[in-house]
Amino acid sequence: MTSETAYPHPVDAVPPAGALGALALQHVLTMYAGAITVPLIVASALKLSPEHAAYLVSADLFACGLVTLLQCLGVGPFGIRLPIMMGVTFVGVMPAIAIAGQPGLGLQGVYGAAIAAGLIIIPLVPFVGRLRSVLTPTVTGTAMLLIGLSLMGVAIDWAAGGQGAVDYGSPANLLLAGITVATILLVTRFAASFLQNCAILIGMAVGYALAITLGIVDFAAVGTAPAMQLVTPFHFGLPIFDLAAIASMVIVLLITLVESSGMLMMLGDVVGRPVSTRDLSRGLRADGMGAVIGGLFNSFPYTSYAQNIALVSMTGVRSRFVCVGAAAILLGLALFPKLSALVAAMPPSVLGGAALVLFGMVAVSGIRSLATTGLGSSRENVLIVAVSLGVGLIPTMSDRFFSAAPVVLAPFLHSGVLLGIVTAIALNLFLRPGKAAAHEPSINNTTLSTASPVHTGG
Repeated sequence: MTSETAYPHPVDAVPPAGALGALALQHVLTMYAGAITVPLIVASALKLSPEHAAYLVSADLFACGLVTLLQCLGVGPFGIRLPIMMGVTFVGVMPAIAIAGQPGLGLQGVYGAAIAAGLIIIPLVPFVGRLRSVLTPTVTGTAMLLIGLSLMGVAIDWAAGGQGAVDYGSPANLLLAGITVATILLVTRFAASFLQNCAILIGMAVGYALAITLGIVDFAAVGTAPAMQLVTPFHFGLPIFDLAAIASMVIVLLITLVESSGMLMMLGDVVGRPVSTRDLSRGLRADGMGAVIGGLFNSFPYTSYAQNIALVSMTGVRSRFVCVGAAAILLGLALFPKLSALVAAMPPSVLGGAALVLFGMVAVSGIRSLATTGLGSSRENVLIVAVSLGVGLIPTMSDRFFSAAPVVLAPFLHSGVLLGIVTAIALNLFLRPGKAAAHEPSINNTTLSTASPVHTGG
């Protein structure tokens, strides 16, 4: 028996069952708030019914579990086989809303774009390294800053009670949002390290409990939801493949792949198994397949969550089977619609309080990335950021600015994030600023991450 056989690498070791379950639950709690936020944002923006909002939550948890299994266990050329949790990326939120808001597209247009973009991106994975010369920290930092700023309007409306609510801005709504934010800050200041990773989730739980106490939570959808239900493909109808929507989603995936490459390389260092070019390609192919899986199962593109990488570093537990266990928990949660309906019943003001912090973290992640680009000494980089922010905020500031543009371009022109990214890429190629500092995300920059610094890639 070789020493390699007798002593497998910690990444491939399987912890005892009891410890495995507890450690897996830690990972679920760490990423849960980020995982459920995106479907709730989309449901709110599209004014979906509580039942459909709950289904989006279930679909997201189900796809989270599937893509995490693919990354951790690996299937052929897919999956990096490291302890990584996958969650829906925040980069695609505003583009998805812009696509779904177009006549004749809806959610089917989003899912068709995700499926097609994933299939287009997978063969391009070997060329991702070359994208770093185009998708520089100036571009990706501007993208993250735009995402945070674009989503902040959603958070503010939620905190006040939700757009169109009869009690918009009422003292009760502002109190719930304030208590949620205060809880997040208190947990971050005084709680143990692991609880700090779950600060947003804890804040939401405290705000939700207070709302229940005040009697302002409507549990009607929870009561009518089935006790158990499978997540099935194409629940909202067959996907629609629109060229402009697909092009928009391809840009989203290119951004997430560049961000993911840094996250996966960092994870390899954390667990003591350096990531080779082949390993990285397998991990990025799984990201691309995550978009396909998301589109098939009524969800959105997926990427690695940085806060879970921080958890691996903090606990020192490097087994990928812990994340496999977490994926199994997510798949299990997706089977119980009443739990998803309970999440969807959370008052908008509570979600808004958590989102103010969450989306602010996304924006700060972009600022942190921009700080590495030498803005103080590069007029070119300053112009790239300034013009890209201005163009990217057009749809947020004026919904009529592009009213005379061709309808076919609407999924692109109505997404400030995509406008800003494309503008930043074009200006980066035109102005050719000096080489920026290396862009390496820090595991202490947890987002949600999402992790995804809050890595936007959740």
